[in-house]
Amino acid sequence: MNAPHETITLARDVVAILIPAGTKVELPEGAQAILTQALGGSYTVQVEGHLFRIEGKDADALGMQAAAKPTVPENASDADIEKAVMDQLRLCYDPEIPINIVELGLVYECKVEALAEGKRKAVIRMTLTAPGCGMGDILVQDARNKVLEIPGVAEADVQLVFDPPWSQERMSEAARLQAGLV
Repeated sequence: MNAPHETITLARDVVAILIPAGTKVELPEGAQAILTQALGGSYTVQVEGHLFRIEGKDADALGMQAAAKPTVPENASDADIEKAVMDQLRLCYDPEIPINIVELGLVYECKVEALAEGKRKAVIRMTLTAPGCGMGDILVQDARNKVLEIPGVAEADVQLVFDPPWSQERMSEAARLQAGLV
């Protein structure tokens, strides 16, 4: 594992997301990137003074291995799947704040619905710390992708909502401590 603030030479071209705009940019092989955050299987790097998010599937471009896939018991109950969904959501990090979306209080609702053939659908309602955040679609897609990695989950309906508005009171005490708000 590379240490935060370590300089890494990109091993190949890689598509990254410009923070906070949310636009896709191709970073070239050989570019020097400073690792600023490696949490939840995604990476935040600084290249030429700009921050970029690199997805876990592209970990090899940073000389790293992708995170292991989640597991659940073979005959998992709805409660087992719901716990696995929440565990996966805890792997979704705001690329600028080293706190996961669950602890930030961004997840308003998480439920599991039965589908045909023993499959499940996860329904998640979440918000953002700021409604105009350019990373909103990226966080929603990250949540969806992580939930769909769970064996037995065939669908993930991740809805971005802004009512009620997010406030710091929604953060867990641990998140407030980590953010220096307590």
